[in-house]
Amino acid sequence: MPGLSSASHWLVALMIFANSAWADAIVRLDPESEWRNAESIAVLVEIFDTWLDHNTDFQRPETSPKIEFISSSFATSIQGSSASRFGHTRGLYDPDTSTIFLILPWDRKNPHDASVLLHELVHARQASRYYYCPGAQEEAPYRLQDEWLRERGLQANVNWIAVVLESGCNRRDFHPD
Repeated sequence: MPGLSSASHWLVALMIFANSAWADAIVRLDPESEWRNAESIAVLVEIFDTWLDHNTDFQRPETSPKIEFISSSFATSIQGSSASRFGHTRGLYDPDTSTIFLILPWDRKNPHDASVLLHELVHARQASRYYYCPGAQEEAPYRLQDEWLRERGLQANVNWIAVVLESGCNRRDFHPD
């Protein structure tokens, strides 16, 4: 590099090394980055179904659930009184129609948004099982969502205390009146 001192050469070399090391670290953080390159939602569903096949004992449903994108106001209208107990609702699963609703804005290349789809796919796999209460179905999807994100150096933004309490199907108020 003409015009640069020897110290400048070292500084440039160090910056190139640091940038390449940083890039390598980012690549290693995401062990299976094909999800990010999925060309469609159907491809992403297949990638997640394969991940779930390898990481859970939940059986894949015979047919994939339908996926619809909806506004937050529409989500509120179909969710009714079961407003999210665990944070901001980003997805819903309707077992009666086997439909996953993803709430806009949603970006399949964003790992947190993509993990919402993974969470709802777990619910689709739970549909054939019996649960004592609806809340009992929440802990496994949140744990798996968090596991998938942690594999990528991230974590789910979840109120774990609320999830565990809700999944216990306990009565909420034990005060005698």
